[in-house]
Amino acid sequence: MATRSLEKAFATVSLSVALASVTVESSGCRSIPAHRNSFSSHWFHLNSNIMSGSNGAKENSHNKARTSPYPGSKVERSQVPNEKVGWLVEWQDYNPVEYTALSVLAGPRWADPQISESTFSPKFNEKDGHVERKSQNGLYEIENGRPRNPAGRTGLVGRGLLGRWGPNHAADPIITRWKRDSSGNKITHPVSGKHILQFVAIKRKDCGEWAIPGGMVDPGEKISATLKREFGEEALNSLQKSSAEKRELEEQLHKLFSQEHLVVYKGYVDDPRNTDNAWMETEAVNYHDETGEIMDNLALEAGDDAGKVKWVDISDKLKLYASHSQFIRLVAEKRDAHWSEDTEADCRGS
Repeated sequence: MATRSLEKAFATVSLSVALASVTVESSGCRSIPAHRNSFSSHWFHLNSNIMSGSNGAKENSHNKARTSPYPGSKVERSQVPNEKVGWLVEWQDYNPVEYTALSVLAGPRWADPQISESTFSPKFNEKDGHVERKSQNGLYEIENGRPRNPAGRTGLVGRGLLGRWGPNHAADPIITRWKRDSSGNKITHPVSGKHILQFVAIKRKDCGEWAIPGGMVDPGEKISATLKREFGEEALNSLQKSSAEKRELEEQLHKLFSQEHLVVYKGYVDDPRNTDNAWMETEAVNYHDETGEIMDNLALEAGDDAGKVKWVDISDKLKLYASHSQFIRLVAEKRDAHWSEDTEADCRGS
């Protein structure tokens, strides 16, 4: 009982996070709460605002995790109104749809077994062998043997397309450079007066949306290794390179991923694949090539899960997969780069 009470306390206070509340409100400029590790290379933006998912969600939060049909299927979620997203809001008639994709039920190495299997005894809220079952947002509750989404109801139970019960950890490398003219000078946006930042974007094969390259953290793998591997596979087509090409590519990637970097977000992601029992969490890290010299020698080539890859100018006009636009905005604000033509919303770090 003591453990369950502790879990519920954490759920009420700090578990429910939505990225819409992480970003700065467009109605005005205010600085982002952050913790810096000296001047430096590591900038942690951890839950600057806490979503009220346990008590009732905001209208602009936890939206993509309630969309239908569920990705890659014709499954329609049970509709969850904004005022009933939070678990602390009583809803006796809540009747979510049960769905786990056949590709997950087939038992690939990256997926858990079904909860009902007698040989499966996951250690939720702990490091379970090589599998990380801790959430980056604290403790999550277990209800009837299943972990419960800390951000609230989604209208669907099971795992959908996600392999793990509970948190599914990913890593998103945000590779940036300054946009420059033919003479090598940084280009300034005519309205905001700020330099334009570019990032490497991929077009996902599964949904056709543009996104940050990235992917799931393998059991026992360090985040830094995931970031480098995923960028190489999706933005440089490293899996199809010859041995000699791979060695040269590895040297270039080492230079790029040895650069100054900023951890711009860690935690829950409002993702269309989320369910009541499985959800995405990520660590989004910005690696910035200040001079552009490294990236000038790195030939972008779509590979693995990417259909296309290109440099994209950062602005508030971007429409990206899941919560990637929020991550990109955080990078622009931290780098003091152009974001919006609305000068009131384009915060200047004041």
